[in-house]
Amino acid sequence: MFLCIALHKNIPILCILIHKNTVVLCIVLHILLYLHQNSFVMDLDLIKHIIVTNRNSVCNIKLVKRNFDFDNSLNYVLVGVRQAGKSFLLYQIIQEIVSQGVDIKSIVLINFDDERLAEITAQDLNSIIEAHYQMTDVKPIFFLDEIQNVKYWEKFARRLANEKYHVFVTGSNAKMLSNEVATTLGGRYLQKFIYPYSFSEYLNAINFKFIDSWQYDNIFLSKLKREFQSYFYFGGFPELVNTNLKREWLSGLFQKIFLGDIISRYHIKNDDILKILLKKLAESTMQPTSYSRLANLITSTGRKIQTNTIIDYLKFSEDSWLIFSIQNFCAKLSERESSKKYYFRDNGIINLFLFNSDTILLENLVAIHLKRLYNDDLYFFRQNIEIDFYLPENGKLIQVSYKIQDDKTFNREIMALIKGAKFLNVNDLTIITYDDEQQIIQHDNYTIKILPYWKFCLIN
Repeated sequence: MFLCIALHKNIPILCILIHKNTVVLCIVLHILLYLHQNSFVMDLDLIKHIIVTNRNSVCNIKLVKRNFDFDNSLNYVLVGVRQAGKSFLLYQIIQEIVSQGVDIKSIVLINFDDERLAEITAQDLNSIIEAHYQMTDVKPIFFLDEIQNVKYWEKFARRLANEKYHVFVTGSNAKMLSNEVATTLGGRYLQKFIYPYSFSEYLNAINFKFIDSWQYDNIFLSKLKREFQSYFYFGGFPELVNTNLKREWLSGLFQKIFLGDIISRYHIKNDDILKILLKKLAESTMQPTSYSRLANLITSTGRKIQTNTIIDYLKFSEDSWLIFSIQNFCAKLSERESSKKYYFRDNGIINLFLFNSDTILLENLVAIHLKRLYNDDLYFFRQNIEIDFYLPENGKLIQVSYKIQDDKTFNREIMALIKGAKFLNVNDLTIITYDDEQQIIQHDNYTIKILPYWKFCLIN
């Protein structure tokens, strides 16, 4: 028996060789073979090349400026659905801080969707720091795009924060906001939710110019309403602005989210059932939907599904930022979870599932706008009366009605708001329509505003 030292990737490995009857056994033979086939060694020259290339190109990218404010003393995790504009927001931040005098050599921008980094692991991430400091002594500012592709990325992000680096992180999967990740980051990062364009951002992206007293100029309003119609049906994904084949582009994006972020990530075998579930959610957007009701709707199509599977599929869809839900403010705690209203993150996506359903599209669009502005302070109210949206911290009640010209619809919406206002002691009451508008109404000592969506979102 004798000992030897074998080298693999410059790592010493102790081997025990036993010679008997001309048979030589090496304990680590299979281990070495496995390591050789599965190892990924970070190439520092490649990382340097990526850093320098990204640094040189990012300041030349033409951007549509978005209204986000960032504190230079804080680190951020930017999250949202695919193609919402998170990467371009990173570019905007870089351009702004460089224009303020930050040394361009401090910028370390890494996109982990880069196929050259497909095999990178958490253990390799420190090589990014090493590569930077081999090129310059300037303290880096890290911009880590789509970092959720790297398992255990949050431990690296935490260490960067602990070592007092300034860091911006983006990701498309809401698992980045799971309890485990939140615990690991431990208050070191502020979460920022990124949505596709709002209507005002969309108008800015298409270079739509406002004029003085625009609310009273009929020619201007006609142009504005035409643009709103496009936004209403196709949504606000930034890349969609300059695309003529909008529905085809949206279909391709949905397939990426559906197949990549849900089916593949969660190993779902019954993808046709999930697609039916999403269609039923789209068709049920305006009403509370329970798990059992969804299970029954799918069963009625000839496919069997358990309630627990429905719960899982809904969670996966929310975790992938495809949909979001709101609860009934006055429901019991158990009912809040089991019967919610579901909305899609963008009108272009939900419209793929619908036909001639403008009323659903309007409520979905209002829900997106309110979720963007108020986040968790958003509920519906259902107890003898039904109010589409209730914002308790802001004291607002909002009804959505596509048209409100006929007396029956008008009286129904007005009386629901008045009853809700009395019960909840709320005074800010609004009805949002597609295009109907009236003077402010005084009713039973309450003031009710009736506004079309395009005006409501531009002034709120």
